[in-house]
Amino acid sequence: MSLRENLFSFLKPGSKTEEFWALKDVSFDVMPGDTIGIVGKNGAGKSTLLKVLSKITPPTKGKIICRGRIASLLEVGTGFHPELSGRENIFMNGSILGMRKAEILKNFDAIVDFSGVEKFIDTPLKHYSSGMQLRLAFAVAAFLENEILIIDEVLAVGDAEFQKKCMGKMGDVSKSGRTIILVSHSMNAIQSLSNKGLHMKAGQTDGITSVQSAVQTYFFGNELDSAGYEKFETPTTDKDAIIIEGKILNSKYEITNILETCEDMYIEINWLNITGKNTTVSFEMAKHNGVQVMWAANVNSDLTGEQNKAKGNYTTRAKIPANLLNAGEYYFRILLYNGVNHNVYDMKINILNISIKDPMDRRSIARGNFTSTFENYVLLPALEWNTTKKNTIA
Repeated sequence: MSLRENLFSFLKPGSKTEEFWALKDVSFDVMPGDTIGIVGKNGAGKSTLLKVLSKITPPTKGKIICRGRIASLLEVGTGFHPELSGRENIFMNGSILGMRKAEILKNFDAIVDFSGVEKFIDTPLKHYSSGMQLRLAFAVAAFLENEILIIDEVLAVGDAEFQKKCMGKMGDVSKSGRTIILVSHSMNAIQSLSNKGLHMKAGQTDGITSVQSAVQTYFFGNELDSAGYEKFETPTTDKDAIIIEGKILNSKYEITNILETCEDMYIEINWLNITGKNTTVSFEMAKHNGVQVMWAANVNSDLTGEQNKAKGNYTTRAKIPANLLNAGEYYFRILLYNGVNHNVYDMKINILNISIKDPMDRRSIARGNFTSTFENYVLLPALEWNTTKKNTIA
């Protein structure tokens, strides 16, 4: 608190200052070569954490131990001077990051080429658009050979072409053995680029986990299913049919809760017909925000459930084809009901939480190599297309 604030506080009887910690008891280790994806809701402390790690904001308590040179891209134009040209800003920013002139010259052409501002490289930065500034800032941070790269929402600005280049370059940086700490609200970017995750809530974290665990905790809290498999207790009450198990299988028929957009997936339900009545199996699929994605049941070949009438144990499997669903987090509801009078025998809700990610390569034939533009869509199917040319206009 400043001297002025202290004086005003003293002159106001009964005034109280509420203590607020943007970060509290945050502790974790990042190993060389790790790509850490940090997730959390607005106000969780993600950006503050990056500022502390970048040594922009000193910690009130505790300390940051860093071995290696850090390049940070936290906001558009951070570390740039508006009166200097793009060329001058590259050298100035590189010097601030601890680079020697020879190192900057070595990567200068690559930086300019990637940023796409070659025609304006000697123009003062104040005449650049925000997109041009972002491209130049990202290029400097990515191409200068710092051991640690810290990025905050770099995909939130820029067009689809730049986002594609950005994702590809970060993938290359990660594979080169450099360390990346990334904050993004794009869960597909987090899962595609990161090999570890960090979930933050109210300025606190449980530390480094798998990236899938961090993303699922962000969406679903700590009540997660066990990796695409759930077994349900057999009820003591009388029921005509009960659900015993639910499974999510990948294209290799392995139980998992992490899948890719380009592979077939299966939902498998093990259930028991107790009293010998017509039974239909169905499921509903929804997104983490409650949007209902699909309902499905085997009603085409067995409308009334007559084929499942005999007493006994059944396994029902449904295939969800590849390149249908967009990347994201989903969960299921499973029902057993009478196909004649639609009486529900058993129902399991909010189960089998799964993450579907886009590998962002040629297998993702529905959208090419970039994905962030399409994150508001649930379905992103690979449709058949046909275009024929008619007679030329005279």
